[in-house]
Amino acid sequence: MSADDARAADGAARRPLVVKIGSSTLTTADNRIDRAYLREVAAQLARVRAAGWAPIVVTSAAIACGLEALGIERRPDDMPSLQAAASVGQSALSAAYAEAFAPHGIVTSLVLLTRRDTADRSAYLHARDTFDRLLDLGVVPIVNENDTVSVEQIRFGDNDTLAALVACLVDAELVVILSDIDGLYDANPRRVPTARLIERVEAIDAGILSVAGEAGSAAGSGGMVTKVKAARVLMVAGIPLVICHGRRAGAIEDAAAGRAVGTLFCASARPHEITPKKLWIALGDAARGSLSVDDGAKSALIERGSSLLAVGVRRVAGSFRAGDIVDILDGAGHLFARGRVSADSDEVELAEGLDQKTLAGNRLLAHLADRPLVHRDELVVFE
Repeated sequence: MSADDARAADGAARRPLVVKIGSSTLTTADNRIDRAYLREVAAQLARVRAAGWAPIVVTSAAIACGLEALGIERRPDDMPSLQAAASVGQSALSAAYAEAFAPHGIVTSLVLLTRRDTADRSAYLHARDTFDRLLDLGVVPIVNENDTVSVEQIRFGDNDTLAALVACLVDAELVVILSDIDGLYDANPRRVPTARLIERVEAIDAGILSVAGEAGSAAGSGGMVTKVKAARVLMVAGIPLVICHGRRAGAIEDAAAGRAVGTLFCASARPHEITPKKLWIALGDAARGSLSVDDGAKSALIERGSSLLAVGVRRVAGSFRAGDIVDILDGAGHLFARGRVSADSDEVELAEGLDQKTLAGNRLLAHLADRPLVHRDELVVFE
């Protein structure tokens, strides 16, 4: 048995479960940590752990905890104050989790990540190995973004993306997002009283993204759209996602048992071509720009598993270098793929729409004639 096979078998035996808890769910109306709720979450996780799951918690609320500890009632606007609050809050939040799990005899750990830790593939793999070992030791990792040092260029921006990344790292069997809403609705329920809950999603298209709506509560940095985008990658990875109301009694246990709760984003069997490297491309780094392609190129990428050639590109956005991650959009602006580009943005702008023969005859662009802009081995298609 190879090392990868052994790891896959071990991961299947331990059944990793990623539970993400948002700030608005974890805090009270006055923006303080709800310790009674946290104890209830720990009790649920202890029970699912006894049932064979290996839970990992992706948590928010470090800044809220820091503000509480510092006696600051109003959230500051400046970055140094927010990072200082996060520094104080990370230890306070970690202690709160350790206290909540202690009665169940469960040890917790604190794992802080930024995009800098995952943009490099080597660091990504080291992070994966650390999670594997923590789960081997029976620890419940408590994961958060490292807000103390994060700035806009290196932060995930929302813990929904972070939860999806962690789930891919550990090859999770299920992800549960505990939110302040019951799930995905066909309209914004805060504005449309007749909005209906969508209980099951089997494919994420432009229509699903359009009903995701804008950001929800002011306490968090994400909204329903970030959850749906995380679900899109997880579905490609073969990992189902449940979004449900975090205050619903037994929500975690129900989701783990397969009972109907909130919205379930289904996942088909994991495609053979979705490798750990492709998952890293999908989630491990921020896109530096985008390529809009024509219908023929989109069809070739989705239906035939082709690489992306310059002839299919119709527009270039952003400034990127060869080796960066870029989003790939169709003519309507819908993101349907992501990949690692092989040329700088200014070169792609010159090459867009040109076939290989024309490129070969161009002294400046001839080096692009013998390779695709995005190779299929470094491309993730979401549809």
